[in-house]
Amino acid sequence: MRHKVRHKAVFFGALVAVVLLLTAGLVGTALRMTTGSAAAGTTTQGTTQQAYAPHINPSGFTTKIDNKYFPLKPGTTFVYQGNSGGNPERDVMTVTHSTKQIMGVKCVVVDDRVWAHGKLTEKTFDYYAQDKKGTVWYFGENSKAYKNGKVVSTAGSWEAGKAGAKPGIIMQAHPKVGQTYRQEYYKGVAEDMAKVLKLNGSAKVPFGFFDHHSLVSKEWSPLEPGVVEHKYYAAGVGDIKEVTVKGPSETLGLVNVRHTG
Repeated sequence: MRHKVRHKAVFFGALVAVVLLLTAGLVGTALRMTTGSAAAGTTTQGTTQQAYAPHINPSGFTTKIDNKYFPLKPGTTFVYQGNSGGNPERDVMTVTHSTKQIMGVKCVVVDDRVWAHGKLTEKTFDYYAQDKKGTVWYFGENSKAYKNGKVVSTAGSWEAGKAGAKPGIIMQAHPKVGQTYRQEYYKGVAEDMAKVLKLNGSAKVPFGFFDHHSLVSKEWSPLEPGVVEHKYYAAGVGDIKEVTVKGPSETLGLVNVRHTG
């Protein structure tokens, strides 16, 4: 499971300064979201930016994440395989029993690791919590890129409530086709967006065939204007497939799901 545009820390790292200059004063669509609305923050691309200020009430959140399109049960491990730029890649995401408090909200810690040619290339700790309506919020990530066993970058790391960073929505409680929402916000570092394309999508991955029961989303970042992904979320399972439809070729499919309790 990859919640973010995957080229952020590697392929576009050298272009961040240029992108920021080109996009200064042209910040992409923003939205307002509250924990009290399942459709909070919906907007359309091209609208005038509004102040992004999600209301976060810690008492309105839980670590029990059972959204049907994005369930995160501690002890569950998702295994993915695919390729990036023609090179084989393996992604293992484990929902841990650990938690981290961010902005007063207790978040589930998810351990996400990527290997290429058998070597670890990225390790990320992601932080999620679900509000009382069933919407899953994303509160930050601690991301490290590796080369030859050594950390070479922490690009893309952020934590809500620090340095102006704010949480976003990863999956709404009741998604509707056409809804657009912000997944994260740390200006110039993490600005991923998503739009629901369909709720009856089909996808075939090594783990199985999911027929007409998947949410398909378009996901992108104004910091990476040349990259657009489509992601497939199967009801009762979660993220099952990712494919780049614009930009460097990249695909990823679910291979296995393990439950260790």
